[in-house]
Amino acid sequence: MAKVASGWRDYEIIATGDGEKLERWGELIMLRPDPQVIWKPKFKLASYKGINAIYKRSAVGGGEWAFTDNVPSNFVVERKGLRFNCKLMGFKHTGLFPEQAANWDIMSDLIIRHKHDMKVLNLFAYTGGATVACAKAGAVVTHVDSAKAMVDRAKQNCKSSNVPAENTRFIIDDCKKFIEKEIRRGNTYDAIIMDPPSYGRGPNGEMWKLEECLQELVELCTKVLSKHPIFFIINSYTTGLQPTVIKNVLTIALREHTKVEIDAYELTLPTNEGIELPCGCSGLAIFRR
Repeated sequence: MAKVASGWRDYEIIATGDGEKLERWGELIMLRPDPQVIWKPKFKLASYKGINAIYKRSAVGGGEWAFTDNVPSNFVVERKGLRFNCKLMGFKHTGLFPEQAANWDIMSDLIIRHKHDMKVLNLFAYTGGATVACAKAGAVVTHVDSAKAMVDRAKQNCKSSNVPAENTRFIIDDCKKFIEKEIRRGNTYDAIIMDPPSYGRGPNGEMWKLEECLQELVELCTKVLSKHPIFFIINSYTTGLQPTVIKNVLTIALREHTKVEIDAYELTLPTNEGIELPCGCSGLAIFRR
């Protein structure tokens, strides 16, 4: 069953069709490509009045933003007291994935329910949506990403959301190498969040391909779980990867844990057309005591 990311006031999907989605981010209206949108729109989306920015694909790959009005270099969206600094970046991104709010709610509830200083490890942590949500709920979060610019943006998001400084630790490092160092140091975590890319390269040119490397990394991460872990969540945007695949990866990696419930689900966003837009999938392991 899909998890719907509701509760947004500063974000909405106005309409979809012909491989595009028309969105509102605060007061900013934008039109972006979305490969999941294979149906026809009710109207020509580009004709919508008030569009500020349109992402146009290039015939040779990638693309660029075209601005139809004055667009701020940075803008802020808020949800349930969490504030995120966004900007129109390369390859159609804004620095935030609104569908992840469904996971933020799940993780925040688990952290609040256990009422103790949980240590959370957020790998491939990007601009820190999950870091902000978990730290705001009371956890101490170690945020790891190899891109300094993304870590800097995560720090801004934490500051904007009034996250206590002592609740976050920011690390710029290759995620696998960081885990290996944490194993040697004997450090453990009560929860692990992982949002790995489909493809990538390590600092020394190492090739990362999710289908080939994910199971090994998850197995490695189990070695830094505390004696009484709370949750382990994996998110993926890899095209064609079904939720059951993520569930199987977690099931195999955590087979020594007898008191664990593992689920997997599609993440979706509601649209003003009365449908839901699919936005990747997640696998979630919750440990019972």
